[in-house]
Amino acid sequence: MRTSSMEPADDGPGLLLTGERTLPGIPDERYWFERHVVAYVLAADLVRAQSAATVLDAGCGEGYGLVMLAEAGAQRVIGADLDAPTVAHVAARYAAVDPRIEVHRAELMQLPLADDEVDLTVSLQVIEHLHDIPGYLASLRRVTRPGGRILIGTPNRLTFTPGSDTPVNPFHTREFTAAELAEELTTADLEVVEVLGVHHGPTLRTAERELGTPLTEALTTAAPEQWPTALRSLVHRVSDDDFEVRSNDLDASLDLLATARVPE
Repeated sequence: MRTSSMEPADDGPGLLLTGERTLPGIPDERYWFERHVVAYVLAADLVRAQSAATVLDAGCGEGYGLVMLAEAGAQRVIGADLDAPTVAHVAARYAAVDPRIEVHRAELMQLPLADDEVDLTVSLQVIEHLHDIPGYLASLRRVTRPGGRILIGTPNRLTFTPGSDTPVNPFHTREFTAAELAEELTTADLEVVEVLGVHHGPTLRTAERELGTPLTEALTTAAPEQWPTALRSLVHRVSDDDFEVRSNDLDASLDLLATARVPE
């Protein structure tokens, strides 16, 4: 479990829960939030393994991940996001109180960073929203030093939009299987190190069996006020420990986490 505590996102410019951006400190949102935190736990492990001094979070969203990356040992953590209210929130809530954290409003294809400036680039739940995926990956590759790592996180198409190549989410332009994501990274002249999948752990698998339906379906087909009491109580208790990250059964995973290396 992560060591940092995430308090409600209520200081600085406020952010609204949009359905595309998860926020800390909202009990009914906790399942989705902790599912995102799992990816940052892996990113923090990469910071420690690489002794990464400079880390970029491309598409940083609310900014809670920047704190986790800094706490893992990064000396400089750069957040980049295009949404102006989001950047203002990150600046007020995180960058203003931690000198290791900075945030920039920027198109990810036009990052305000020098070539090879970053040791590790993290970009989670972003690639599926973009129209120019090759340009995006080229931009991340440009700012990441040779030998550095790039971590990409995205929903697994086979479980997120089963039975269709057209994303059910209107905000998504393209979704990936594990094989498709690896191929996209290879085409971008990146060396794929590993592809992992995020799965429910025992507690959440038990809950699904008792519900008789996928947990994500139970959470999205009714408002929280209409969830069964036991389900709502479970959601309020979920932590990142309730998910498993592993290399097997990738096609059955919830989310994909691909680590690639910039060639030297």
